[in-house]
Amino acid sequence: MKALTLALLLSLPVPKLAPPQQSPRFPSSALAKRSKGGRWYFAATGHAVYCYGPVMTIPRANGDLQRVATFCRDGTTIVPLKD
Repeated sequence: MKALTLALLLSLPVPKLAPPQQSPRFPSSALAKRSKGGRWYFAATGHAVYCYGPVMTIPRANGDLQRVATFCRDGTTIVPLKD
């Protein structure tokens, strides 16, 4: 009986163990992967920001126009620029 059980156990298919797949050596941030086409700008807050989108002119609440950079690396869509 033990020999039969052992024979049945040894006849079961064994899954092949593959080596673990290594992840590619890229930056973890999705925005860091889109580094082509971006540009550094000087924000109105005094900080430098790296943005991918176009610079636009939008109206302020008081009617003045303001230049903004769009689609920046830190996740913001619009960053007011220093003139």
